[in-house]
Amino acid sequence: MAAYHDTAVIAITKHGASLARDLAARLPGADLILSEKFREVGGDAATYYAGPLKAQIGGWFERYDRLVFHVSLGAVVRLIAGHLKSKDEDPAVLVIDDAGRFVISVLSGHVGGANAFTEEVATLIGATPVVTTASDVGGTIPVDILGRELGWQVDPVSKPNVTRVSAAVVNEEPVAFVQEAGETNWWTRPGPLPGSIKICASLDDPAVAGASAVLWVTDRALSGPAWDAVRPRAVVYRPRTLVLGLGCDKGTSRETLLEAVEKALGGAGLSISSVRAVATIDRKADEAGINELAAELGVPVTRYPAETLAAVPGVPNPSDVVMKYMGTPAVGEPAAMLAAGVGPEGLIVEKVKYKGADGLNATVSVARVSH
Repeated sequence: MAAYHDTAVIAITKHGASLARDLAARLPGADLILSEKFREVGGDAATYYAGPLKAQIGGWFERYDRLVFHVSLGAVVRLIAGHLKSKDEDPAVLVIDDAGRFVISVLSGHVGGANAFTEEVATLIGATPVVTTASDVGGTIPVDILGRELGWQVDPVSKPNVTRVSAAVVNEEPVAFVQEAGETNWWTRPGPLPGSIKICASLDDPAVAGASAVLWVTDRALSGPAWDAVRPRAVVYRPRTLVLGLGCDKGTSRETLLEAVEKALGGAGLSISSVRAVATIDRKADEAGINELAAELGVPVTRYPAETLAAVPGVPNPSDVVMKYMGTPAVGEPAAMLAAGVGPEGLIVEKVKYKGADGLNATVSVARVSH
């Protein structure tokens, strides 16, 4: 699939049409959209609209993730104003002046990726990028998209705090960055981390109590006194760190498997939002319940042959019964370890057994990816 299939490059003047044509040609898969007056400029490479530009905006907002206008900034602001919903839904909007000297990030700078795309387009056409988002200008943490390229997600419970915490970050108030799990290479900006941000290993660090805001990277469940103390001023990030090793009777339903997973994770105080993969034996390739559960969680399923699972050292709960029927002394524990790339020390939940209302059995093991 083309890299820019969700992008439209739009122009309303003859000179702008030429610039838009040249830019669209450098963005494989992007749509070039011009006024029908400039067919001689766009030729077969463009699609054309008739009538007022204003009438087209709603459809473009629904269809595209990125809109690049060769139109004046003021005109674009007026055109899009009535179509704005939220930063989680609105497309990235860029404006390029008619001389091609400036590329301006107008809308959805972080979540929609407009700021990064502005830098990219400016480099392509030799223009000056204009980005006004405070965290980008100040070279500090972009709270709403921190770790997105690593697969981190903001926990919905803490989303209402994003604006407040962002203000604390850009105003250089004391901020505690608490990382308990996930990739450690999350700081990608040039220069050092701002001095107002203190790195902490847990919520028990004294710096957390005195911080105006807390950025918490964790695969733990949100509960307990420590969470209650920071909840009004914290944004929580969910790194994908947990691998579920599953075993089950033939025909076990998605519902039973989900209940088993929730029991295993809940007993260990872990969040299902941090699951990155499901792992099992290859004999379960057609097990509908496992496949449906993985699809619901939005994660892949990794399957291993019995001989591969049997060769994993240090499995804590081998079973003669499993060996008899599966050809390996264990399924979930070694599968989770293999998929997470860890040894026994990375198996943070040993085999948990669960019997569903249908009388069928499931087992769940959990391994944590190390970083």
